[in-house]
Amino acid sequence: MTGAAKSGHPGGSLSAVEILVTLYYGVMRHDPSNPEWPDRDRFILSKGHGCPVLYAVLAECGYAPIDQLKTLRQLGSPYQGHPDRRFLPVLEASTGSLGQGLSLAMGMGFAARLNHSPSRTYVVLGDGEIQEGQIWEAAMFGAFHKIDNVVAIVDYNKIQLDGFVKDIMELEPLAAKWRAFGWHVIELDGHHIPALQAAFAEAAAVRGKPTVVIAHTVKGKGVSFMENNPKFHGITPTQEEVALALKELE
Repeated sequence: MTGAAKSGHPGGSLSAVEILVTLYYGVMRHDPSNPEWPDRDRFILSKGHGCPVLYAVLAECGYAPIDQLKTLRQLGSPYQGHPDRRFLPVLEASTGSLGQGLSLAMGMGFAARLNHSPSRTYVVLGDGEIQEGQIWEAAMFGAFHKIDNVVAIVDYNKIQLDGFVKDIMELEPLAAKWRAFGWHVIELDGHHIPALQAAFAEAAAVRGKPTVVIAHTVKGKGVSFMENNPKFHGITPTQEEVALALKELE
């Protein structure tokens, strides 16, 4: 998709693949034949620039046109450069203004509680994104109001924009910070699907506090020349590189 568009964010899309696949295919309660089901679970991609992975999963699940995936970032395409509900109404939120997704999730979780709905909300955050102050305001809100139907997942691939997180603004000790804010914390390999399944089951059993899953991932996972390479945060592969990447991912 990014190769066809010659624009986009391949590295951070690949780092979140197993997270989204696990949620949509084994954890979340959702129904492609009834996308407006009031008691559905919600998903928010706060790091909206990683939308190619979300679009691919939505298309594979039957929520969006699979034959238009290569129109990413074209005028009028349902697959805009950041998730946009005006073009793809099945999205729960328009995202990409970094730092806002956790607040949206808190609002959805709070509303579900008021409506006595079993709905749960899952939100994927970028590691660079959680340098934003609004994230921690939302984290404080969630713990104070005991919003235990929200799960945040930090895609901790350790690269942001044009460098490594530790060199731009170090996040560690990350787990201790979330615990200090009153969250239940689970730390794991974000590419290990059984571990993700177990973590989401554990989160569903937690009462009285929200859960954060700190998912250690690899930027550009599965493509040798993209892995841990800051270049591929926002630089797309050439057509030759696309062919090589697809061969490696087979």
